[in-house]
Amino acid sequence: MAEVTLIEGIRQAMDEELARDERVFIVGEDVGPRGGVFRATEGLYEKYGGSRVVDSPLAELSIVGMGIGAALYGLRPICEIQFADFIHPAFNQIVNEAAKMCYRSNGAWTVPMVIRAPYGGGIGGGLYHSQSVEAFFTHVPGLKVVVPSNPRDAKGLLKSAVRDPNPVIYFEPKKGYRLIKGELPEEDDLLVPIGQASISRQGKDLSVFAYGMMHYYTLQAAEIVAEEGIDVEVVDLRTLLPIDEQTILKSVEKTGKALIVYEGNLTGGYGAEISAILAEKAFVSLDAPIRRLAGPDVPAAPFSHPLQDWFMLDVSKIAAGIRSMAEY
Repeated sequence: MAEVTLIEGIRQAMDEELARDERVFIVGEDVGPRGGVFRATEGLYEKYGGSRVVDSPLAELSIVGMGIGAALYGLRPICEIQFADFIHPAFNQIVNEAAKMCYRSNGAWTVPMVIRAPYGGGIGGGLYHSQSVEAFFTHVPGLKVVVPSNPRDAKGLLKSAVRDPNPVIYFEPKKGYRLIKGELPEEDDLLVPIGQASISRQGKDLSVFAYGMMHYYTLQAAEIVAEEGIDVEVVDLRTLLPIDEQTILKSVEKTGKALIVYEGNLTGGYGAEISAILAEKAFVSLDAPIRRLAGPDVPAAPFSHPLQDWFMLDVSKIAAGIRSMAEY
């Protein structure tokens, strides 16, 4: 098995799906000859041409709106939003059109499209290039929301998303594009099911739930505290909507403690939903209060690197959170 980066797993998925199905095409800002601002589509324009790797105007509403129309006519668009921060102009198209089309038509129409968007801080991007916006979309029935944390899942989840009959928002932790590496099996058709969490580290003392970049950091923090005698179970949520309640509940029934780690703002963040599920359905299994470890309630990660470091979670902060939970 070859070791590849997270972004290489994403690129391989798009390459294979373009080759497999002539209905698949990519549309977004600078995705063509430039290969995308992060080079996720590098080489695909030369391989498949400008009719299937389409440079769009700088207008996110039109990227998604055109993708919805194409999907309704039987194509399989992969719409790239250059940064998740720029997805808001397309919010109405995603929430009021794509998400509701199947329901409003009594199943007659589906919108088989993928919306890719790099999210999160840590690259010195400032207010408009660092946001974590996933919680907005996990409130919307009709959408699926996916966040990979390693190259294998990045490839397998994206391939599954392209083949899904309904809209999938696929958030990519951009700080991890080239930082996160892993072995990628040479399978003919690697698919990772949407809707299934993964236990990436077995443990007995407490459960930590994370996704994306925070999962990458959590695994490292778990190894650090293991040397101190704290045995952590790490659950990679992978799919934020629909939620894999069974895996979440089973883990806490085993360990009795739950820490949810996410990069976005604490209040109203995705961790609140996991907390509610545990409070409602696993209360008798809990030996300690549920805790969320998240970004502070300020508008976004600052441009200043010292302030960005204060805002962002990292391995040491997560390890400290785990130690605090283990004391109960």
